Amino acid sequence: MKTNQSEEVTIDNYKPSFLKKVTQHKGASIGLFIILFFLITALFAPFFVNHDPGTIYENSLKVPPVWAAEGQTSFFLGTDDLGRDILSRLIYGSRISIFIGFFVVILSLTLGTLLGLISGYFGGTIDRVIMRVIDIIMSFPSILLAIVVVTLLGPGIKNAVFAVSIVSIPGFTRIVRSTVLVEKEKEYKAASEAFGASPFRTLFLEIFPNCLAPLIVQGSLSFSDAILNAAALSFLGLGAQPPIAEWGIMLSDAKPFIESAPWMATSPGVCILLLVLGFNLFGDGLRDILDPKLER
Repeated sequence: MKTNQSEEVTIDNYKPSFLKKVTQHKGASIGLFIILFFLITALFAPFFVNHDPGTIYENSLKVPPVWAAEGQTSFFLGTDDLGRDILSRLIYGSRISIFIGFFVVILSLTLGTLLGLISGYFGGTIDRVIMRVIDIIMSFPSILLAIVVVTLLGPGIKNAVFAVSIVSIPGFTRIVRSTVLVEKEKEYKAASEAFGASPFRTLFLEIFPNCLAPLIVQGSLSFSDAILNAAALSFLGLGAQPPIAEWGIMLSDAKPFIESAPWMATSPGVCILLLVLGFNLFGDGLRDILDPKLER
């Protein structure tokens, strides 16, 4: 009898691991698969391509994909107007997109988290000043503000990363601030101060860990926004510059040939769509998994 009771308690108290929850969530698992696919191909790009992304094949201009009537097996997704292999440029271009997304999330998460912690914990004039600045940034469309910043600083990947990071900060700041406002009213905060802990110790060691779950979700969703904004800046000639293989540049180069060689535009467009979709699905899945209100 005791054995049965202990088994029932064990089963009732069982909670699957985080990874198991991700694999069991349909959206999160699909998103993670897409992300891993692009990440693996980007990291091991030389093993997946037969051509250098910058090599020009003068006798193979605008060759259609291999499944078309005039396609060539040596160019699986065809070539562009200069005779460069599209598949190679797509795979190497994923490196640029993932690189930009990674650094944008790191910069905006770091600055946004610091501002949100300080604003929510100390309140008063500090809170009002920080949130007014955040409101001003959010009052502009993100891509428009990024264009203005890059125009002032000059085109280039570094300036594009900086500009996209600025427009991504408000999302992190508001989420952290709202979490801090809730957490600082709980008893453990008063207990920490009663034991003589400094405000910064209480803030970073007691309150900040409770902000991690929403930050992880926001980071995943911001990754997709960073990829879209960076591609848009490159498309407008303000981000990565030719001859770098980058998806936004590939779309820009394909504009004059959208009717005669549509594969030049569809290939990078589909890649942007899939990678953004992957991060959005993964982020939405993480929100469902990490939100304690949805946990059964």
